[in-house]
Amino acid sequence: MTDLLYSEEEQALRAAVRDLLTDHCDVSAVIARGESDTPHDLALWKSLADGMGLAGLLVPEERGGQGATHREAAVVLEELGRAVAPVPYLTSAVVATEALLACDGEESADLLVRLASARAIGVLAVALHLAPGAAFTAVRHEDGRLYGELTGVADAAAADVLLVPSDDGGLFAVDPDAVTVVPQVSLDLTRPVARVVLDGAPGRRLGDADPAVRRALRAAAGLLASEQLGIAEWSLTETVRHLKERKQFNRPVGGFQALKHRLAQLWLEVVNLRAAARGAADALATGEDVDVAVAVAQAYAASVAVRAAEEAVQLHGGIGMTWEHPAHLYLKRAKADSIAYGTAGAHRGALAELVDLQAP
Repeated sequence: MTDLLYSEEEQALRAAVRDLLTDHCDVSAVIARGESDTPHDLALWKSLADGMGLAGLLVPEERGGQGATHREAAVVLEELGRAVAPVPYLTSAVVATEALLACDGEESADLLVRLASARAIGVLAVALHLAPGAAFTAVRHEDGRLYGELTGVADAAAADVLLVPSDDGGLFAVDPDAVTVVPQVSLDLTRPVARVVLDGAPGRRLGDADPAVRRALRAAAGLLASEQLGIAEWSLTETVRHLKERKQFNRPVGGFQALKHRLAQLWLEVVNLRAAARGAADALATGEDVDVAVAVAQAYAASVAVRAAEEAVQLHGGIGMTWEHPAHLYLKRAKADSIAYGTAGAHRGALAELVDLQAP
C-alpha cells in the first residue's frame, strides 16, 4: 500500500529548506525584486541548488546527481511555494532535468551534470500553459540552425541553456546569447515569462523532442501540485494566525462562528490537496498509475490554492489589500499556477479518458 506520510529524511529535508528560506528569502525583498529588472534571486538559487545540492535531486548518482526521487523534490517545492521563492527550481531542476533524462548521448549527459551541479540553469522552451500530452510549438530547423518564435516560456530570462523542440522532431540545446528573449507581461512577478525569438540560432541536437517534452510536462504537472499545496498551507496558516490576533468588539475575530466555518472548510480542502499532491509525487517516484495520479492532483489543486489565497486576502481585511503585505504574491502565484501545465478542466478531461468515463 502506498505510504503518503513524510519519511524522517523528507522531514529533515523540509526543515533544512525552510530554515534556509527563512534566512534568505525575505518577503519585502521578493516584493521589491518583482518590480526590478532582475526578478530571479540567483543568490538564493545558488544557496539552494549548489549549497544544498537540490538542483540534482532527480538526477541519478551515476549521472552526477543526488539520486533522490520525486517525493523529495515535492517537499522542496512545498517549501518554495510557502515562500513564493523567485528561483527557477521547477523549470530547471524538474522540467529541463526531466527532458534531459529522456535523452541519450554525451551532450545531454554533460548538460545534466551542469544542471545537477548548479553550474547552469536549464529551461525547456515550451509555453507554461501546456498540459502533458498537448501539442507544442516547434521551431524550424534548417541547415543546422533554428528559426521561429516561442511564447510564454517561463524563466527564460534566467536560462543558461534553452532546450528547444524543432519541426523535424529533435530537441536542441541553444545558447541564450544566440536568441532574443523578450519579457512578456506576467501576473506572477516571481515566475516571469518571455517570448523567445530564434533567427538562425545554432543548436546541438540532444534527442527526440516528443518523449522528452511529454516526460517533462507530466513531472511538472505532478510536482506543481506540491507548490500549490505550499501556497495553500501558508495562506491558511497565516490567516488563522491573523484572526487569532486581530480583535473586534474586544474579542478575537477568529472566534466568530462564520469565520470558523470558512476556515474549517478550507482546512479540509488543504488536507485533501496534500493527499492528492503526495499521491502524484509518489506515483512519479514509483512509476505506478502516474497519469491518473497527476491528473487527479491537478484537477483539484488549482481551485484549492486559489481559494486559500483569496481567503487570505479577504480575511486579512484592509492590510491584505496592501502592496506591502505578501498576500498578493500568493494570490498571483496561485492564479498563474492554475493555468500552468494544463488547467483543471484539461486535467479532468484527461482523467475521464484515462478511467473510461465520458468527459462533461
